[in-house]
Amino acid sequence: MLLAAGTLGGIFSTVVAIASLVTYPVLLALGVPPLSANMTNTVSLVLTGAGSVAGSKPELTGQLHLVLRLAVITALGGLTGAVVLLLAPASTFTAVAPVLIGVASLVLLIQPKITVLAPRPESGGTGWQPLAHVAGLFAVAVYVGYFGAAAGVMLLVVLTAMIAEPLVRVNAIKNAVSGAANCMAAICFAIFGSVRWLFVGPLAAGFLLGGWLGPKIARRVPAPTLRIIVSLCGIGLAARLGIIAYR
Repeated sequence: MLLAAGTLGGIFSTVVAIASLVTYPVLLALGVPPLSANMTNTVSLVLTGAGSVAGSKPELTGQLHLVLRLAVITALGGLTGAVVLLLAPASTFTAVAPVLIGVASLVLLIQPKITVLAPRPESGGTGWQPLAHVAGLFAVAVYVGYFGAAAGVMLLVVLTAMIAEPLVRVNAIKNAVSGAANCMAAICFAIFGSVRWLFVGPLAAGFLLGGWLGPKIARRVPAPTLRIIVSLCGIGLAARLGIIAYR
């Protein structure tokens, strides 16, 4: 079950910028507490970034220096988000998770409109714009470290405003820098958190396979139907978790 969920989550992560809405509820269904499920999911997701980078070599050719610069920002953001999660009470995450999942599902549902409305980078832009882009990238990376559902959509919006490249290449860069934020958070959770290591192996193997397959599918298969299905399931999951958390 975890291998299948990880594979599907890895594919969705690279195709429609979502993974946690697939794998997080599976961990909950297996009896893992919400906070531990989130940490276990984050540690397992590290291999999605590795798989997506390996599967996106054509799109990432010549982008190494850009990816490394952006990855420094997202790694620091992921570290910050992980620290916030570790220091906050577990009950806080349990209460916030339904809201985060619901908002993430709605963001995923309107992803095309958000991406279209994102400002395109202007040549010779100066002043506050670069700082605003860096701040936006850091803020989304903090969210990646804390929970991360639909963070890929938010990263795509920020990177679209920063990088004058075709969307398929921006998406590949997004997968790489998101992996940096996730990796930093995973290190923190592995050392200080409550990770269910028995579940990490099969889930991570699925993420690796799905992350590698995702870019190949993204080149050939339109994503609107998958996006709608995952969004509606996420909204249903948020409602169910909200009823449990707030009753």
